[in-house]
Amino acid sequence: MITEFMPIFLAMLGATLIMLVLWEAFETIVLPRRVTRRVRLTRLFYRLTWRSWSALVHLLASGRRRETLLSFFGPLSLLFLLSLWAGGLISGFALLYSASGSALHAPETTVGFFTDIYLSGTTFFTLGIGDVTPQTTLARVLTVVEAGMGFAFLALIIGYLPALNQSFSRREVNISLLDARAGSPPTAAEMLRRHSHSQGLESLRQLLHEWERWSAELLESHLSYPVLAYFRSQHDNQSWIAALTTILDTCALVMVGVEGACERQAELTFAMARHVVADLSLVFLTPPLEPNRDRLPPAALTELRASLATAGLRLHEGEPADAKLAELRRMYEPYVNALAHRLLLTVPPWLPPAGHADNWQASAWEQRRKVQPEIGAPMKRGEHF
Repeated sequence: MITEFMPIFLAMLGATLIMLVLWEAFETIVLPRRVTRRVRLTRLFYRLTWRSWSALVHLLASGRRRETLLSFFGPLSLLFLLSLWAGGLISGFALLYSASGSALHAPETTVGFFTDIYLSGTTFFTLGIGDVTPQTTLARVLTVVEAGMGFAFLALIIGYLPALNQSFSRREVNISLLDARAGSPPTAAEMLRRHSHSQGLESLRQLLHEWERWSAELLESHLSYPVLAYFRSQHDNQSWIAALTTILDTCALVMVGVEGACERQAELTFAMARHVVADLSLVFLTPPLEPNRDRLPPAALTELRASLATAGLRLHEGEPADAKLAELRRMYEPYVNALAHRLLLTVPPWLPPAGHADNWQASAWEQRRKVQPEIGAPMKRGEHF
């Protein structure tokens, strides 16, 4: 009895596996919108692999090397996910071949499931070796369908990867531009201080307008392709979370009251940026998480006001201003903190670290010269670059 129902079971299992992979690939690659289902294999895949990878990296490395290893996860996980999809489709068709009785002509005397896997793999990747061929009409139909599906899968990947790279590049351009405008890491205090010159507030208004559009593009790209959130910036002290938080901090200060500033544009940019962190927290199932410590305690706020006053910018003082700033911070800081905790990114401070140079002011060559001999200088025995 079990033997009689085995082909039906294998056929159902193979068809289910194929449909499951195709639906996941469709939702991930083709469907350019956020999928609201809580149970998704792709989402489960990233949750499990990210936790495993980050735990392993924390055991094996620290400091800058840890950040480098974490940056490998985005590209590697994408390649691994595509391989799992391909393997799932190949296995699904192999189950269908087996359910049809493994009606194959092969050099081996005994045709088994491994022969089905081999035929499925060569058909999916359209190798055309021809040493194993189907014998029945059903098996031939399956090979044609699988070959067409292999071509379609390859076409989707060819279109998917460039779209990811373009979205990542567009995201990183503005993050790099923020280096000279807000410091490294970026901070709201440094952003306002560097725009305190003549015509600086007009430049700030234009900058916030550009970041309103950047936030909208970030929302669209990361809702469509959540894997981009795992792609990290080139510098350890930069990230899309840090940039977005800095813009929100800056907008909050302007909205509280920087005399002569562009309050209306700050409100528009704040609304768009807050929309981003709230929606992405739903995508990654990260509920709002209050920070362990206050990013801007009263003493730091006093220092911030003094720093801006020295630069010629006056921030409104008093209990109403402090209450409004606290209310604005509650609207986005828990979301930012939750996303940063999930992705192991650092939330930037409000005030710049003392004595820290911007990325553009530093050079890896300068660091190398501190530990390596001058070019052209005689080298001691055993020394090498």
